[in-house]
Amino acid sequence: GALVRAVGQPSVLGELLAGVIVGSSVLGLVDPQVEVVHLMAELGVILLLFAIGLETDLKKLVQSGGVSAAVALVGVALPFALGYGSCRLLGLSNLVAIVAGASLTATSVGITARVLSDLGRLQEPESQIILGAAVIDDVVGLIILTVVAGLTRGEQVTVASAAGVAGAAFGFLAVTLVGGSLAISPLVRLLGKFRPPATPTILALIFALALAWLADKAGSAVIIGAFVAGVLIARTPRAGEIEHGITELGHVFVPIFFVSVGAAIDVRVFNPVDPENRTTLMVGGLLVLAAVLGKFAAGYAVPWFKGRKHVIGVGMIPRGEVGLIFAQM
Repeated sequence: GALVRAVGQPSVLGELLAGVIVGSSVLGLVDPQVEVVHLMAELGVILLLFAIGLETDLKKLVQSGGVSAAVALVGVALPFALGYGSCRLLGLSNLVAIVAGASLTATSVGITARVLSDLGRLQEPESQIILGAAVIDDVVGLIILTVVAGLTRGEQVTVASAAGVAGAAFGFLAVTLVGGSLAISPLVRLLGKFRPPATPTILALIFALALAWLADKAGSAVIIGAFVAGVLIARTPRAGEIEHGITELGHVFVPIFFVSVGAAIDVRVFNPVDPENRTTLMVGGLLVLAAVLGKFAAGYAVPWFKGRKHVIGVGMIPRGEVGLIFAQM
């Protein structure tokens, strides 16, 4: 992380590259499937999204809601269509094409937010739109994943079942934002009664983990729950103190998440000399192109927005935790 920062790049890039080097396909020091590594990586991404939520202004996020929704929907539909079409052109089956297209729909709110935070650009209008769109993208991506998982098991997917999944996911967001706004005042009063150092941070972390657990139980993603917890606590008087404590804790666990993402990459697949890899590289190359073009074009889905649309497009490109959830499923 420090090395890539020295050449003007976000530290997350160094952490990802470090993961590739120590991963099973190079040095073989880190296996992301080991339960302890996986657990610490999960905690890392929860802390990351909680910290990003603490830096997010709910008012700005709501103001950019319409633009974010438009960017998110185009950012789901276009990569899905391009990915599906690419696979069908290469002669792959309908189900394989659907799974491949669906895996391109999510934007990594974790990676995008981390890069914007490293660059000190998290409060800019484009960043707020990207964050809002990335959260919506991840929710929609998880809904699509639930539907696709049903298809792969041979289940009959109906409009009603898909609507039920969507309702549960967006319902969780609405209920936690409204209910949390009402509950946050008593929580602040509770925090005010504690004087020992770090107690507000510990209570806030418990709140974040509780919302992450609730999100998982509601069929959404733990990262969505953690982000909402951060957004709610950002409006409290102790937010600055809590943010400092969470950031310090994140310095330990957040890099483990990015290292584990890098360690999951098998670099041997990129060897074109091996005939078995050629089809994978061809399909993978087309899907990368579809993924990049589809998300970049989403930045231009809002002609009424007067800001830098190319910045939104670039911010929508990264894939990470939800993409890995697709791969593991």
